[in-house]
Amino acid sequence: MDITRLRTLRELARCRTMAAAAESLHLTPSAVSQQVAQLEREADMALIERRGRGVVLTPAGERLVAHAERILMVLDEARSELALLRGEIAGELRVAAFPSIAVAVIAETVRALRSAYPRLNVVVLELEPQESLSALGAWQIDVAVIDDLAVEPDENRENYALIPLTQDLLHVLLPIDHALARRDSLTIAELRDEAWALDSTGSSFGEFITNLCRRSGYAPRINAHCAGFEMVAAMVASGNSISIVSGLRLVRTLPGVTAVPLLPDIQRGVFLAYRKGERDHPAVNVFLDEAVYTADKVLG
Repeated sequence: MDITRLRTLRELARCRTMAAAAESLHLTPSAVSQQVAQLEREADMALIERRGRGVVLTPAGERLVAHAERILMVLDEARSELALLRGEIAGELRVAAFPSIAVAVIAETVRALRSAYPRLNVVVLELEPQESLSALGAWQIDVAVIDDLAVEPDENRENYALIPLTQDLLHVLLPIDHALARRDSLTIAELRDEAWALDSTGSSFGEFITNLCRRSGYAPRINAHCAGFEMVAAMVASGNSISIVSGLRLVRTLPGVTAVPLLPDIQRGVFLAYRKGERDHPAVNVFLDEAVYTADKVLG
């Protein structure tokens, strides 16, 4: 059976719709359907059943996906062993990370690796944590940097392993002359009457902050829907808005603003995720080690 088609069936099992699997695999829904149909001909039995707009696996499909998981892990182990035998850390390593950790840790990690291993090309993609895990499962990236606000770290743990990278404490970001700027801490409830600037309100972090406010009894009054943190910082510094900011953003000086810790503390864990079969891959190994070292050095 063709490994590409097995991988397609595995992704379809995870995504549950042709369209979602196609998006994850960078294919068309028609191509996904054709690959699965060919796999069914090879297996000489039905592997999926259509249910409305989605699909479910038949018992044969479930068994085949379980075998595919083991096969793909063995292939990862084979690639890792061959890379070890080559005795050189080289080639391309693809890493996905969300913006705040990319700025605080990953950029410096890549710089250090470029200096130590000139033939290793680390390519960084900006993705939300859930997108990163999907890309990792689809073999589109080699390492995903995720947090436990956006994804449940135990989800699909049979496919990947996690290394803790850091704990991130959330802060209220205020104009430097704001009436609350001298407080030692603030609660979400105390921000009820403020105007908010949120970074990528469609993102997992923006959704988490919005839900945090709702659990305190109000919907935040948003006066800036920002596609990046640069605009959030500008809106706060100008006195137009407040926001909630990752402690990772405070590694660098932000002019015109001050950060006050939330009470009670709200932390998120940040993790490095990699496919279990690739822990011994030399390039994956040096990236994981360097990222942990850099996080300890930069974030304390």
